[in-house]
Amino acid sequence: MPNDAPPQPIHSAKDALDALEGILGGALPGSVAAADDPAAALLNDADVATAVTGRLRGAGSGAGNDTLCRWLYDAFRTGVPELQLAVLRFVPTLAGVYMCRAVSRKPQAGFEAVLLALYAHAASQRGGGAGGETAAETVSLPNLANPSPYHDAKVPPKGKPAELDVAVLSPPLEPHGTMRATRRARIVGAVLELYHGKLAHMPISSKMDFCAFCVAWAGTPSKLDAGADKSRLPDASAGAAEKRRRVPLPWELFQPVVRIVAHCLLGPSRSDELKAQAARAAECLYWRANETVDAPALLATRSLMRLSQMVEEPIPEPSFSGAIENMAELEAMRANILNTKN
Repeated sequence: MPNDAPPQPIHSAKDALDALEGILGGALPGSVAAADDPAAALLNDADVATAVTGRLRGAGSGAGNDTLCRWLYDAFRTGVPELQLAVLRFVPTLAGVYMCRAVSRKPQAGFEAVLLALYAHAASQRGGGAGGETAAETVSLPNLANPSPYHDAKVPPKGKPAELDVAVLSPPLEPHGTMRATRRARIVGAVLELYHGKLAHMPISSKMDFCAFCVAWAGTPSKLDAGADKSRLPDASAGAAEKRRRVPLPWELFQPVVRIVAHCLLGPSRSDELKAQAARAAECLYWRANETVDAPALLATRSLMRLSQMVEEPIPEPSFSGAIENMAELEAMRANILNTKN
């Protein structure tokens, strides 16, 4: 149950450690309490992560008087970048539990306060225009109707070249002070975009948590669960209350989810366990998109699955035998030329 003790003010990483120790009701591991960099210890310590995620998953978490949510809120609002990273580490569990419970319309004022604080930070990073609304993040894609040095257009455009295609990476962020059902997907999606921007700093366990919740959100089984690689997959019973809890996945939420899963699957991590869990999440999301006949989601997840299969195929080692033979032949020709001159 949440601790109702008054929260301690947080101004630094050391204050955050002291406050968290009081909330968890026990001494923190010695490696964390005596760390020269408390924020980094909070980010990477497995015991602290287990304790915090366990509390976030527990019954009664996320209420308005949840002191752990208050700690996350205050720690992020300090503006200390290292401490903000430590808070972002728990975004998968925070968003995962929140979305699963939102389907049941349970009050979650504590979770919503933290998510809204993260959303406001994401909006401020992008800069607001008139009325506080930020511009959409877009990328220009070449239009294949125009010829290029690499291809000829099937039907050359008449007159001026065809305009570039513009893809929206992230829709505009409007200022929101409350969480409503119609805004929920956009707010959580923006928070996941913020998390995606810091993925390189996140520990593997945080990414594993996210992939596990993707499976729960999709609500569809994976063929990998019955395959030979089942032993490599983490225990799906973790967070049993959220298992197979299908949630609405509009594109504004689906897109950042796929981007994070793609990083886990194709990124620089050497963890086979993470890649197996990410492949499982990608497949579940694919079957979910297949059920809803969502064309952009189908294209994204199908492409991701194909890329993962390409990565798994062994790449043959290059052979230099031909080059060595050619070099030997060139050396022989050079020797003959020198002998002729002499």
